[in-house]
Amino acid sequence: MTIIDEILISANQLANAGKKPTVALVKAKLNQKVPLATVITTLKNWQHQPDFISSINNEVQQINDIPSSKGTAALLESLLEDGSIKKVIQQSLESELTAIKSELSEMKLLINDLAKQLSEKE
Repeated sequence: MTIIDEILISANQLANAGKKPTVALVKAKLNQKVPLATVITTLKNWQHQPDFISSINNEVQQINDIPSSKGTAALLESLLEDGSIKKVIQQSLESELTAIKSELSEMKLLINDLAKQLSEKE
């Protein structure tokens, strides 16, 4: 799980509990130290996803834990019926998109700072 996933999960958990996910609340819930800029940028791009409150890896593990006594066709049918595959793929894509948006925002800030520095030198 990436740090951005952890930030998003924390924000969703707070929102699900009826609390506004502030930088301080999210930072307090994280398991590792994270630069403040990363938390801020991720929260700027965050959109509440009530179901994204656990690691995607946990859901993949749950899918892998389905008893292998079922035939392949029955296993696929059961996964499609309960939407597990679709949910995992959707959460993965949303997570990646959020990460890309976060990186893009950071790049924009860096470009703006660089442009200001260059204009000040002239």
